[in-house]
Amino acid sequence: MTEHKSGFVAIVGRPNVGKSTLLNRVVGQKIAIMSDKAQTTRNKIQGVYTTEDMQIVFIDTPGIHKPKHRLGDYMVNEAYSALQEVEAVLFVVSADEKRGKGDNLIIERLQKLSVPIFLVVNKVDKVHPDDLLGVIQDYSTQMDFTEVVPISAIQGNNFEKLMQLLEKQVPAGPQYFPKDQVTDHPEYFIVSELVREKVLLFTREEIPHSVAVVIDSMQRDENDKIRIQATIVVERDSQKGIIIGKAGKMLKQIGIKARQDMEKMLGDKVYLELWVKVQKDWRDKQRTLDDFGYKKETF
Repeated sequence: MTEHKSGFVAIVGRPNVGKSTLLNRVVGQKIAIMSDKAQTTRNKIQGVYTTEDMQIVFIDTPGIHKPKHRLGDYMVNEAYSALQEVEAVLFVVSADEKRGKGDNLIIERLQKLSVPIFLVVNKVDKVHPDDLLGVIQDYSTQMDFTEVVPISAIQGNNFEKLMQLLEKQVPAGPQYFPKDQVTDHPEYFIVSELVREKVLLFTREEIPHSVAVVIDSMQRDENDKIRIQATIVVERDSQKGIIIGKAGKMLKQIGIKARQDMEKMLGDKVYLELWVKVQKDWRDKQRTLDDFGYKKETF
C-alpha cells in the first residue's frame, strides 16, 4: 500500500502577480478573488489539493507591500506568518514585470528560511520566450532556488510539472481535510469575497480598496433558495453613491454577477440582497477591523 503524503505550501509574492489565479487553478474552482488591482487578497486563504494518496494545503497570502494603514499591516503580517511551518514556498513573480523593491524585500525574508523555495514565473503567455530567460537569470542571481518553474496560471501552462515537483517535497502525513473539501474558509467568507470582487471589477479606479463586505445572514428559505443578505462598507459618502449608481444600476450589476458566481460555487439557487453603508476610516480602526474579520492576532 502506498504511503499517504501531506503538507503545506505557502504562495507569496508582490501584489497582482497572479497568486490567487494560481490557487484557483490548483483547486479547480474559484475560492480566491481575482482582480487586476493590487492587494486584492486580504486574508490567508487555504486551498486544498487532494489525490488518492496525497494532500497539499496551499496558503495564498496577501501581496507583500509597504503598509499605509492598519489593514495594510494586517495583510503583510498575514503573508509573513504563512512562511512558518510549511514544506515549501512558491515565490510567484510576473514574467512581464522587472524585479522591483517589493521582490527584493521578499527575497530578503526568503533567504532566512530553511525550506525549499520555488521561483514560479507566472504570466509567461504575456512575454516572448527570449525575454523570459532574462527574467529567470535576473532572479537567479539573487538567491539559489530549489526549482525555477515558468507557468501561466490562467492558461495552465506547465502547471502539471509544478505539481509533480511539489509532490516530491511533501512528507508522509495524514489527510487533513475531506477529499471533496477545497478550502478551509467557511462558505460565507467566499460569498463575501465574491461580492467584493465584483465591486472592484465594476467600479474600477473610482473606488480604492476601502471596501469591505459583511454577510449579515445566509440561510435557506421556505422555497429552498439560499437567501443571502450582505452589506458593502465604504469609507466616504461619495463612494456609496458610486457603488449604488444612477437609479441603483451599479449595485444591481454587482449583485447579478456576484449571485451567478455564488450559484456556481454553491450548486444552488441564490437570492442576494445588497446594502451599502458608510463607516469612515474603517481601515485604521482596530475594532472595526476585528469586526470585519481582520483580527490582530498575527501582529
